[in-house]
Amino acid sequence: MKVALGNDHGGYVLREAVLETLKKNKIEVTDFGTFTADSCDYPEYGLRVAEGVAEGKFDFGILLCGTGIGISIAANKVKGIRAATVTDAFCAEACKKHNNANVIAMGGRIITPEQAKTVLQAYIDAGFEGGRHEKRVRQIADIEAKYFK
Repeated sequence: MKVALGNDHGGYVLREAVLETLKKNKIEVTDFGTFTADSCDYPEYGLRVAEGVAEGKFDFGILLCGTGIGISIAANKVKGIRAATVTDAFCAEACKKHNNANVIAMGGRIITPEQAKTVLQAYIDAGFEGGRHEKRVRQIADIEAKYFK
């Protein structure tokens, strides 16, 4: 399994916890940075991860910023991306099971590194349920097709 990781300065505090969890699960990581807590612009990291996931280079993406919100908004501008901002294990599991989210975003100012490990593990362990959810994911793709020219 291959995953793309990207973060800005606000998500930097969660990086090591995320990398530790990925290593524990023997998941290969391409790390797009940033590699310091110096201020930077989250859209570029959201874009790098989202493009890689959309192109099929990665099984999923992980994005980290202050809240997880801004970086997920940037990622969702890429066709084929279903990025979900998650704050707990329930949301992480649900976004995978019900929405087939291919990117998760977390906020370094919202959750602790220990919580990030739990959230990420819940996402990794979950699988898309399909069924009634497949119809809804197709509806999302139809909206995308209408507006992403």
